[in-house]
Amino acid sequence: MSRRDFLKGFALAGAGAGAGLYSLSLLKPSMVTTGVGDGTKTAEAMSELIEMIARKDASFDDLAWRLLGDEDTLAEARLLLLHTLNHALDVWLAADPARPAFRRWHFPDKKLFGDNPDAIYYETPVSAEYAYRITGNVDDATYTSFSVELEKKSGDRVGKLGATLNDSEFEIASDGSYEIVASATRQEGNWLELAPEANSITTRHYFELEDSVALDLVRRVPLVIEPLEPPAPAPPPTDASVAASIRRVTQWLDKSVNPLGQDMTFSWVSKVPNQLPAPSLDSGNEDIGYAALDNVYSMAPFLLKPHQALVIRGRWPRCRFANIVLWNRFLQTFDYRYRTVSRNRKQTTLEKDGSFKMIVAHEDPGLPNWLDTEGRMLGLMFWRFQLPEEEIEPLTTEVVSFASLQP
Repeated sequence: MSRRDFLKGFALAGAGAGAGLYSLSLLKPSMVTTGVGDGTKTAEAMSELIEMIARKDASFDDLAWRLLGDEDTLAEARLLLLHTLNHALDVWLAADPARPAFRRWHFPDKKLFGDNPDAIYYETPVSAEYAYRITGNVDDATYTSFSVELEKKSGDRVGKLGATLNDSEFEIASDGSYEIVASATRQEGNWLELAPEANSITTRHYFELEDSVALDLVRRVPLVIEPLEPPAPAPPPTDASVAASIRRVTQWLDKSVNPLGQDMTFSWVSKVPNQLPAPSLDSGNEDIGYAALDNVYSMAPFLLKPHQALVIRGRWPRCRFANIVLWNRFLQTFDYRYRTVSRNRKQTTLEKDGSFKMIVAHEDPGLPNWLDTEGRMLGLMFWRFQLPEEEIEPLTTEVVSFASLQP
């Protein structure tokens, strides 16, 4: 008997669960309950999640978001909500600190929290109740780090930063491999401290390549996390356990989709269009969840009419990594799959004196180092400098006529 005939016969015979599934398939959609209001814990949790999505969507009318009734910006805000929900479902629905697994943060069509085309990030929920072994390899990354995210005890914001460890602070074998223990109690060798409020671990892997690493949808940095004490197999899902999983998604969504105004008060953030502040390391990064402690930043909005271009002049410092990225107002990169909206040092053409000239414009001026605005009048310019070894020269800006740039 063929496998197909066996399965067909099994379904028709109605054996065990097969009978229930086969019978259910005969029901019309109107005859199948949605589960909402059926008295189960999962029904209640699903209702809470649906309500949270609706509440976050309705919040875009609040003045704090400053959307000003623009339907295209409102559509992007809804994309942010859905991308954040995507990550919550990917990471927090299955969150099990006893059995952790690193999951990738970003893809070209999943963007949140200031994504970077030249980096791969991972996250896994953890708990200080357990001790973990992290094994990996730096591969050809210019920088690797681990950050512990702490659950904030009050307020509705994402938590704050805990212990951090970068690749200059832990031992790496000659082949690039390493092993780190993450635990509440100090360990010999490479150790990442888990405070009592430890909620998750975020990893950062920066690359300076000709093709931005985030474009590689299947690339995985060698990285594994496992408990020091092997856990028992996970129990099967129950009404209570699935409800708890759904509520983790709801809670993370609540903390993660909020107006950015109160978080954008750092010294490296300019509120003046087309003027970049001096790159600086702000101690305030320590109080913001998912911040990168070793990064020096400079950020400003750009505001350009179609006949204008913004020329940015500067000089790359000696550092582990550096790039510029164009974001929308929700800290999501523009389309880097089909446009050039970021440049790292390897992707930059230098002047004879070693400096660079970037050009932010609506169309290609026919000169090196163009950054594509996608035709947007407004966006954000975000610069990262990783562990600089020297003072970073100021970034000068000038708005010019696009026609004056023609070669």
